[in-house]
Amino acid sequence: PEGETDDKSGKGGKRRTRSPRRSARSEAIERVREWRDQDLLERKERLAQATGRLRTRRSDEGHQQFVASRPTQAEVEEPVMVKELSAAIAVKSTEIIRKLMASGVMATMNQRLEPEAAISLAAEFGVELTVHKEKSPQDRLADQFRKIDRKSLQSRPPVVTFLGHVDHGKTSLLDRIRHAHVTEGEAGGITQHIGAYRYHEGGRDVVFLDTPGHEAFTQLRSRGANMTDVVVLVVAADDGVMPQTVEAINHAKAAGVPIVVALNKIDRPNANPDRVYGQLAEQGLSPREWGGSTEVVRTSATTGEGVDSLVELLSLEAELLELKADPTIPATGTIIEAERDPARGVTARALVQEGTLKVGDVLVCGPSFGRVRSLTSDKGADVRQAGPATPVAIAGLDEVPDPGDKFYVISDLSEAKDMAEKFQATRREKELFRRQAVTLENLFSRISAGETRELPLIVKADVQGSIEVLIEQLGKLSTEEVKVRILHAAVGAVVESDVLLATASDAVIVGFHVAVDDQAQRLANERGVQIRQFRIIYELTDSVRKALEGMLSPEIREKVMGTAEVRETFKVSRIGTIAGCLVIDGVIQRSNKIRLIREGIVVQEELSMESLRRFKDDAREVRAGLECGIKLAGYDDLKLGDRLQAWTTEEVARTL
Repeated sequence: PEGETDDKSGKGGKRRTRSPRRSARSEAIERVREWRDQDLLERKERLAQATGRLRTRRSDEGHQQFVASRPTQAEVEEPVMVKELSAAIAVKSTEIIRKLMASGVMATMNQRLEPEAAISLAAEFGVELTVHKEKSPQDRLADQFRKIDRKSLQSRPPVVTFLGHVDHGKTSLLDRIRHAHVTEGEAGGITQHIGAYRYHEGGRDVVFLDTPGHEAFTQLRSRGANMTDVVVLVVAADDGVMPQTVEAINHAKAAGVPIVVALNKIDRPNANPDRVYGQLAEQGLSPREWGGSTEVVRTSATTGEGVDSLVELLSLEAELLELKADPTIPATGTIIEAERDPARGVTARALVQEGTLKVGDVLVCGPSFGRVRSLTSDKGADVRQAGPATPVAIAGLDEVPDPGDKFYVISDLSEAKDMAEKFQATRREKELFRRQAVTLENLFSRISAGETRELPLIVKADVQGSIEVLIEQLGKLSTEEVKVRILHAAVGAVVESDVLLATASDAVIVGFHVAVDDQAQRLANERGVQIRQFRIIYELTDSVRKALEGMLSPEIREKVMGTAEVRETFKVSRIGTIAGCLVIDGVIQRSNKIRLIREGIVVQEELSMESLRRFKDDAREVRAGLECGIKLAGYDDLKLGDRLQAWTTEEVARTL
């Protein structure tokens, strides 16, 4: 058969030979195996080549392509997180975090950045970043009110603000116009709050805003200027333009409102109108009498001179401004001042600027909301509604709003509650961010502060505006070494909870225009908590300043007491060298430290005297012109002509 042959070995057997078909199949398998091995070898060679320059080139090409796709301009909205900045500028988050860590800032993907810091970081990657401010619910509500179609515009009374230096007669002049006596009830005759009054006489209506005259209330005065249509700048004819007068001028100019000058106290014997005119001209308010454009009315709150002329001039200014408002739209306005009344709850004095506010309306105002329970006019009468340019006291809010907060009337009470809660949450977040956020300053230089001594305070005041001003003024007293720490600040009387907090934190309670609850006073006496009450802000800040100065470490000063010259030296066994000296200046005292001066060079700085003698007697001190013997402790290298300068240190109390 095929594949078999005869056995040539002589054994008579047969042997099998390989089949041609099987041989061809084996050759094919071998060939495939060779191809596979060759392919693996070639692939290994290619990988070996790619591990070097080839792979690097491909990586560079990918990076260049990524950089080329990076925008040159980008926009983000607050709050700016690291991951959002990464997506906006097309930079990996790890690179941004690496930049922050290089600047000493430990950041994460969810780290919030201050707008300036985000803009600076983006600039390092060649991207111009624009950060849009995050709009709060109130901001969106304000946008909606601005878009309301006002179809029933009507003339409204002007809002006039009295600004000027302290004690120049702003409130007295307003009293004369209103026939009131406000200043008699003010501490020190200084207005401590903003007041709003509506004047009606002879068919003319004018709303007046009276502002505090103390320089600490600059923020309140600025709010008054921003709510006003015309500013009356009150300047005393005998005192002239003062620093707060200049501040008031700047506030009015920033608000873009016309200024009328009331030259008050013109009846004083030492009044000098011409000098005041010159000072006004230096501030850019050239009087009309001198060819300028500023109206100046000479007035006297005491005699009533010029008051009627002032009111008439204000009415003319209002007509020229053509002030109009729509009383039919939902009401909106500004909070002037707010407080928590024990009988009525939260009471907010507000100025209605547009629309008509009615009893029963739902209000949202910053962190507070509520339904209007009652409205009270500036004369104390209950009213059912208040139109544009009308000051009223509103009762019904759940929290004390901040002065300057805008209020809006909306239809839904639950929506108002949601807005107020979101506002509170945003404010808490901002307070936390203010303490923890990455800023432009700490982005590039993180300076560790030293130990700071703190004065813990609990501040209680009658109105929210006073709270803000007190916090601002007390904060200015802090330094790198001593710091005012306000643990709690709220409107209302001092109560037991305030005393308990002060006990737990070793704080001092300061009250401004508030009473102390009887139970709180008894508890304070038991716990040893100090409660200080003030009526004028000068006294409060001065008291806190003195307390801070007492916490300052005294300044150590060196005081030279006297100088002695070595005239002879005596070496005594087992004692050492004794210097025979002549006191040439001042007094050498036994307790003084000694500075050794040789040929004008200080050899030793802080030596002490082992003994000081006059002849054979120990002496406490030796005065100029007398001889003495001095033995320095542990030092014997004294030579003729050496000078021994006696000095001591003294502590000097420091001031802020």
